[in-house]
Amino acid sequence: MTTEVRIGAHVVSPEQPPFVIAEMSGNHNGDLGRALEIVDAIAESGAQAVKLQTYRPDTITIDVDTPAFRIGDSHSLWGGENLYKLYEKAHTPWEWHEPLFERARARGLEIFSSPFDPTAVELLESLGAPAYKIASSEIVDLPLVELCARTGKPLVISTGMANVAEIDAAVRTARAAGNDQLIVLGCTASYPASPSESNLRGLPLLAGLTQTLVGLSDHTPGIGAPVAAVALGAVAIEKHVTLARGDGGVDSDFSLEPAELAALVTETHRAWEALGAPVLGPRESEAEGLRFRRSLYVVEDVRAGEEVTPANVRSIRPAGGLAPAEITKVVGRTFRVDAAKGTPLTWDLL
Repeated sequence: MTTEVRIGAHVVSPEQPPFVIAEMSGNHNGDLGRALEIVDAIAESGAQAVKLQTYRPDTITIDVDTPAFRIGDSHSLWGGENLYKLYEKAHTPWEWHEPLFERARARGLEIFSSPFDPTAVELLESLGAPAYKIASSEIVDLPLVELCARTGKPLVISTGMANVAEIDAAVRTARAAGNDQLIVLGCTASYPASPSESNLRGLPLLAGLTQTLVGLSDHTPGIGAPVAAVALGAVAIEKHVTLARGDGGVDSDFSLEPAELAALVTETHRAWEALGAPVLGPRESEAEGLRFRRSLYVVEDVRAGEEVTPANVRSIRPAGGLAPAEITKVVGRTFRVDAAKGTPLTWDLL
């Protein structure tokens, strides 16, 4: 089973904090300046990576406007839109890739992309992309999976809409191409997605099926699902990001703003820290607290020969005396020696 994957300078593994991938997608709104601002915001959030999508309208679809090439009217964001026109609006121009790669690297970010055809892979190879993302819809494009796998770069594979056989086929295809540097992401490919459809309990099943590291590509509102995913084994989190949802854009409704992305980084790191080890018992940090557990104490001055009563022996804080449960055994006995108020009760006093 894959135990770690290296993406650029970062090791992704259960032993490291979650690897947070901020997806720009079409949130640049057709403006390179805005795209560069998004990169800067991602860097300031503490996320480790920025991800693009590399396609042209003509490489992902064709300019045809029949019902098959339109999104269903019931879709909450893009209902009735023509695919070609949507991708024309959302795509990241190829000439932007080099300045975006340069800005990301200058800000200490890993930057990679989802390629949608061989020419996109060629462009990304020329820029030295450290990894490739296989988008949910492309998981069934096994020739594309194989091409990306043969670069030797890690693959991050989203599984939205995919059944078990399709997931298995993609992973087998990558391994047959000699690539075992795989992270498979649980994903619900609806936009936005309902938390109730996230099925995060499937992440351990996904890890068992693929024998890979697993993560979450999340399209739900907020950061609750990613934080929960870390507790179920996610080592990587992908989330769309924008400068401001109010600015609009094709993906803005299910994207995080910069402050929310920073909170995601912080809270998934805390969730990872909180996992700890599968042990029970006192923690090292609880040593001082243990001193103040309840125990039996002499609570008023007593003389030798006096009877132990609930009035002169009680369960109080701190520790040091007999366990509180021993009270039934000591009441009615007599003190062997004098004892001052505040003396822990021990058997040698009786």
